Amino acid sequence: MNVIQRLSFKVIAIVLMLAGLAGCKSEISPSRATLTYQGSGPINIVCTTGMVADLVANIGQKHVKVTQLMKAGVDPHLYKASPGDMRLFNESDVIFYSGHHLEGKMTELLEQLNRKKVSLPVTEKIDSPSLLRTEENVVDPHLWFDVKLWQQASYFIRDELCRYDPSHAADYRAASAAYDKQLEEMDKYAREQLGTIEKSRRVLVTAHDAFRYFGKAYDVEVKSIQGISTESEASVKDINELVNFIVARKIKAVFVETSVSEKNIKALVEGCAAQNHAVIVGGELFSDAPGEEGKPDATYLGMVKHNVDVIVKALK
Repeated sequence: MNVIQRLSFKVIAIVLMLAGLAGCKSEISPSRATLTYQGSGPINIVCTTGMVADLVANIGQKHVKVTQLMKAGVDPHLYKASPGDMRLFNESDVIFYSGHHLEGKMTELLEQLNRKKVSLPVTEKIDSPSLLRTEENVVDPHLWFDVKLWQQASYFIRDELCRYDPSHAADYRAASAAYDKQLEEMDKYAREQLGTIEKSRRVLVTAHDAFRYFGKAYDVEVKSIQGISTESEASVKDINELVNFIVARKIKAVFVETSVSEKNIKALVEGCAAQNHAVIVGGELFSDAPGEEGKPDATYLGMVKHNVDVIVKALK
């Protein structure tokens, strides 16, 4: 091959490469910083969990129409998107989800949707040092149980709504400021109420490890049967070890969760009884989903208050 032929091949290769890059560039959607709302009515927003949906509704107010996928009692760790969910995703303007793989197998889908529309995890900008991790270095996704951390999620939503719909930015900031005061009050309420429980009795035993942020924020010792995801299976060894802990510490109450099976908690109660230690189910807590629509605990603030009140009543 002579010099002219080699040069010709190089020129052709470069042209093809540039054409390929141009083709790739045309397929990449605009970054979320450049996407702005083009509609005339409320922004159609789909949210995965009730906690996220409640934040968006409080900050978006009249400028948003919120659709919540996961209803009361639904476990987000095990949730699978249905054909109806896919239709809602495709018809939406914006998608907000919790993040850090709370949504389990849906996470990859939600990330892919951000290629063509705004689809964002609300915990994306929460301070990294505040994140709790497992021994396997997996981030615990249950950040909403520290009200201060969930405030950061509300700021993220505020900023993204302002970015996407700048014509109503002043309204989003005002609504965020008003809701911020309610979050501050709830954080204070939780600290004061839980602080009335004697330190040695301030032990929260639940089905799965959803309350570590709660424990760290409000000085509560937390023990659970399963890990941070309900996909993990509890072993007989895990249950027996927790039974021994409850008996040794003379803990009088354990708690079930609305979105998790009661079978493991019942096994704890039976195991304690076998060792002549009476332990009761102190109540039902909202962990991965708030209460039923129309009830006080259907909101984020409502579910937090419910949990605090149930825990204090059972352990105090």
